[in-house]
Amino acid sequence: MIQFLTKNPGYLKWGKEKLASKLDCTVEDIDAAKARIKSDKGWESLEESELDVPLNIDTQEEISMPNILILDIETSPLKAYVWRLWKQDIYLDQLISEWFCLSWSAKWLNHPETMSEVLDPEEVKNEDDGRIIKKLWNVLNDADIVICHNGNSFDIPRVRTRFLLNGLPPTSFYHQIDTKLIAAKEFGFSSNKLDSLLKHFNLPLKKSTDFKLWKDCMDGKEEALKYMEEYNRYDVEGLEQVYLVLRPWIKNHPNVTLYDDRLPNRCPSCGGNILHKEDFYYTTVGKFQVYRCQKCGALSRDRKAIKRGVVTANLSLGR
Repeated sequence: MIQFLTKNPGYLKWGKEKLASKLDCTVEDIDAAKARIKSDKGWESLEESELDVPLNIDTQEEISMPNILILDIETSPLKAYVWRLWKQDIYLDQLISEWFCLSWSAKWLNHPETMSEVLDPEEVKNEDDGRIIKKLWNVLNDADIVICHNGNSFDIPRVRTRFLLNGLPPTSFYHQIDTKLIAAKEFGFSSNKLDSLLKHFNLPLKKSTDFKLWKDCMDGKEEALKYMEEYNRYDVEGLEQVYLVLRPWIKNHPNVTLYDDRLPNRCPSCGGNILHKEDFYYTTVGKFQVYRCQKCGALSRDRKAIKRGVVTANLSLGR
């Protein structure tokens, strides 16, 4: 314990109860250790910078991460009577059948297993996705963060629609990250489609498809349904890799360290514990230390501004 505190003096600023809990000892043990260190090194006279909690924490303890779900769904097309190919307004009485979920695939971030479900031929005939939708509800209900590509406009609203129509209640709360929106907002790719991003990042491309696959699925062909499930799984596995590439660029990424606050100075994007000090981030009234995660490359900053010896008295006023 004394060796750990001597090597990492920043922890001497912690409260006794919190420090005792971290080091799995009693408050009396902490008092004794502090007394010895004080007599040996005079730690109370150290500069404030020397008491900073270390950025490279000397511990094998892993942070408990939130449940991050990578999700993609495939839906059936609408069937309708139409009179022409282009600029056709379709009214409700022209509609033959509504869309429903053909398959879904999902995986937990960094876990090897990919989960998936697909309708069988009889379920397609009856347009009944209740079985696979109920299984998806159970998976999504365990998620803290959900990653989709075009999820804000398509996957999540569609999933919620099928939950509602199948008599299911809302799932537990989760944060949404849409990698298509991230790509469009932060970069200038010619296309923000998943396959295009996979190509840019030199990642395995999606499996090839055309409308015939959806037609064969709607005809209840078992081979086509199996291929649809495989196609769906490939999308999820590719999406996971795209998310990991984009993650350092995601502003306001949900702070993963909030799910386990036992260890200080962790990357809020990935939970990595090796942070290097970079430059500073300035607001109109404060100065904050910036860090770069050596695991994922994301930038973060301190919550509290750096104390200044001289306080600026004047602030500019906008007109």
